[in-house]
Amino acid sequence: MYAYLKGTVEEITEDNLVLEVNQIGYNIKISSRTADSIGKTGSFLKIYTYTLVREDSFSLYGFLTRDDLEIFKKLITVNGIGPKGGLAILSVMSADELRFAILAGDAKAISKAPGVGAKTAERVILDLKDKISLEDALGPKESISLGSLSGDDAVNEKNEAVEALVALGYSAAEALRAVKQVEITENTTVEEILKASLKYM
Repeated sequence: MYAYLKGTVEEITEDNLVLEVNQIGYNIKISSRTADSIGKTGSFLKIYTYTLVREDSFSLYGFLTRDDLEIFKKLITVNGIGPKGGLAILSVMSADELRFAILAGDAKAISKAPGVGAKTAERVILDLKDKISLEDALGPKESISLGSLSGDDAVNEKNEAVEALVALGYSAAEALRAVKQVEITENTTVEEILKASLKYM
């Protein structure tokens, strides 16, 4: 219903934000990570929202980035993960950390979220592994100066570097985190990405 709201922060708690927009205060449910990132009361804020309408309730869920909103939408498609569970997971890990955990099959990391057990974490991995790719974790969100190297080429080269690191015995999560930190220019080769990534392992 609402793509986003812009307004003044009136109140912040660990799981709720009151945002005043045109003299109307909106109660917006948020993760504790989002709460920690929001400025002080009185500050101006743009927040992306997800609207949940049920017979007995009308709720808004808020996210500081479109990326967080999109991963939340994926999470709540998993059986056993409702909006509350989705926010709980995003309270203990960022969208990218969640992607790394899913791609690496790291149920332990996901189950650190309050109310999310090992079986539910495994279901998240099972249901979302095919809906998340390396490109999601490595790709378009990065603001890298690539010169004449297109975004797709950059992602392909990083993808190859991740595969090479996994072949060397590193976990997918470790490989993804390391490769993501490497800066790429138009002349960067896969070998150079690989060497630079090893410094972050």
